[in-house]
Amino acid sequence: MAAEIPDLVATARTGTGKGAARQARRDNQVPGIVYGGGVDPLPINIPFNQLTKKLKQGRFLSTLFNLKVEGHDDVRVICRDVQRHVVKGLPIHFDLMRLRRSTQVKLFIPVSFSGENDSPGLKRGGVLTVVRPEVELWVVAGEIPESVTVDVSELDINDVVTISQAALPSGTRPTVDRDFVIANVSAPSSLRSEDEDETEEGIAADEVPTTAAATPDEPSEDE
Repeated sequence: MAAEIPDLVATARTGTGKGAARQARRDNQVPGIVYGGGVDPLPINIPFNQLTKKLKQGRFLSTLFNLKVEGHDDVRVICRDVQRHVVKGLPIHFDLMRLRRSTQVKLFIPVSFSGENDSPGLKRGGVLTVVRPEVELWVVAGEIPESVTVDVSELDINDVVTISQAALPSGTRPTVDRDFVIANVSAPSSLRSEDEDETEEGIAADEVPTTAAATPDEPSEDE
């Protein structure tokens, strides 16, 4: 199932150049440009508050958006750059790139887990520790997965599951080559305490001094 693509609402900007961009900022808008897709670039504005809110949410540069501009067809875009004020750090311009359905892009996809009720480690009281709640993947713009499913049904205590064991949808692949850990099953605190007690008892037993054999009393000089 493809993930729902969030909307990004903008308005077409009349005029180009520094003058039009300055006017947009005076109107509390952030000017931007949409390019690619085999058509002419489209100057747009996005309300300052709307853009800063999305930037604070994170992953703005790796999120696919459905761009809605009145008078134009909806198009899928991804942000390629956000320029900020050198002193204030506020956004002053942004670049969006149009995507075809067959275009591959890097996106962060959430991780979901299955088989938790069957995991022998979890049945024994182990804890599923999620190392990566989302993973960065190359995905096809027209077939973005809602999540990556990881099966933990065979994990025992101290076992790990890596990206190579995840069920990746067709057409997707990790952005890095190494087989990184996604989650593990750690021992419950009670089991860790028992192991620590057994270890301490073993150490204590090893440290008990051996009693030296008694030697007969040496005869005194009077005997």
